[in-house]
Amino acid sequence: MRNRKRGAGFTLVEIMIVVAIIGLLAAIVIPNLVKSRQQSRASACVNNLRLLSAAKDQAAIELGLNETVVPTTAQISPYLKNTKLVGGLPVEPGGGSYTVGAVSTDPTCSLGGTHTL
Repeated sequence: MRNRKRGAGFTLVEIMIVVAIIGLLAAIVIPNLVKSRQQSRASACVNNLRLLSAAKDQAAIELGLNETVVPTTAQISPYLKNTKLVGGLPVEPGGGSYTVGAVSTDPTCSLGGTHTL
């Protein structure tokens, strides 16, 4: 019998150790990515709510609207420049929708939670 030289390659144990390390790192990283994505969407939503509130106040001042009047999206949208609009309102990053409400109240997000002013 001839002695064969061991070819260049990895043993099964070495491959299993590498796969275990990659799995451990993935178990640590993936929940953090999901959490940071949710926080990013929530902060974008709060920023959109601030923009809506400011636009509503500007429209009320310029159009002479009473505090109990609910401004229409057509009245608010001219004050939302440089904002991606759908139906006259900003796009909610989490898939929800915004409710403008009366001039004296803050706008709200349908997702709730941390999405409030």
